[in-house]
Amino acid sequence: MSATAKSDMTRSAVLVYIGGHEPTSRADLARALGVSPALMTQITKGLLDDGLLVELETSPSRGGRPARRLGLVSTGVGAIGVKVGLDNLTLVEVGLEGGVRRFADAPFGAFEPGALDALVEALRSFLAGAVSARLLGIGVGTPGSVGEQSVGVVDSTQLRWAGAPVGDALRDAFDLPVLVDNNVNALATAELLYGRARGCQGALVVTIGTGIGAGIIIDGAVFRGHAGGAGEIGHIPVMEDGPLCQCGARGCLEALIGQEALVEAARRRGALPDGETGIDGLRARADAGEAAARGVFEQAGHHLGRALAGLANTLDPEAVIVLGEGVAAWDHWAGAFEAAFRAGLVPALRDVPVSVETWQDDRWAQGAACLVLGAPFDAQGISGDQGRWVRERLADAAHRSAWARER
Repeated sequence: MSATAKSDMTRSAVLVYIGGHEPTSRADLARALGVSPALMTQITKGLLDDGLLVELETSPSRGGRPARRLGLVSTGVGAIGVKVGLDNLTLVEVGLEGGVRRFADAPFGAFEPGALDALVEALRSFLAGAVSARLLGIGVGTPGSVGEQSVGVVDSTQLRWAGAPVGDALRDAFDLPVLVDNNVNALATAELLYGRARGCQGALVVTIGTGIGAGIIIDGAVFRGHAGGAGEIGHIPVMEDGPLCQCGARGCLEALIGQEALVEAARRRGALPDGETGIDGLRARADAGEAAARGVFEQAGHHLGRALAGLANTLDPEAVIVLGEGVAAWDHWAGAFEAAFRAGLVPALRDVPVSVETWQDDRWAQGAACLVLGAPFDAQGISGDQGRWVRERLADAAHRSAWARER
């Protein structure tokens, strides 16, 4: 990662960190974010000049000159995040620090001919209740591939969308910047900004649930691949002549360990009698100690462990982060996963840490909003003209805030 890219990403991390904590000294920020004091001084000077930070009271000193604390300027700035699912939308409004201010669910039919119109109307209703004085833009996370964040054309076998012009539809409706990406890439962006991947040069952000995906962090940035489809680990071929996957191939990882696959495997084994409630019923039986139900999750953990070991051997990550709806049953995946994962790693990687995060329904949409929050500091140009538009709106909000303080 270049020095410029590291500096720009750290600018965003500073705002997120201060917003999520209390006013903080430059020295404490440097330690928390893993950068040098000299770089932190340079970054915070720019943020002070831009009107995004303000110097507050001094912090207690243990000797030497007392340190000035830095606080986030209250600009009333926010962003919208949307997670698109098969049958529902999750929408959030977040502050500049990434915290969720509002949350809503809306029914949705991804397969319906008017799906994009329904997305527009759900967003229109949600935007009507905005609490931010100024919105920087809209971030959208979807299953599947998105060629360019700033264009937002979606190809998704899960949603049955081919060339869906999500970005244009939302920009035309709301005259706001719109950034669209694969939902796991969006989560990886959130992890880089204020999660466990912060400060990592390389990490794997893996999601388990309805589908299986990965956000791949290389050189401190999310790697999207040639056409935006990097990280589709759910379609790693695992079993020749295995179950048919939604992508049309057989034996994909997702066709073996996605939620529908686990329920089907449980029914075949008699671990989930007909009439019981899908994945929740299977987890309840495993929680109650039923060996057949536990065996379904254990086999899933084994398949996931072997697949991630191969990926880790290829990419040499500093950390592996597992999250998603499926972690609710992680206790039943964990033992088989750990054994298969460690056994499959080359010796130099045997100690790579695996973090399993608790899950809340708004996390997908919060990740989508982080596409917008990270855009003003995008040194790689991934966010394109939409990132520049977000930057202009952020600068304008800062100038308005500075003007209001001077009056």
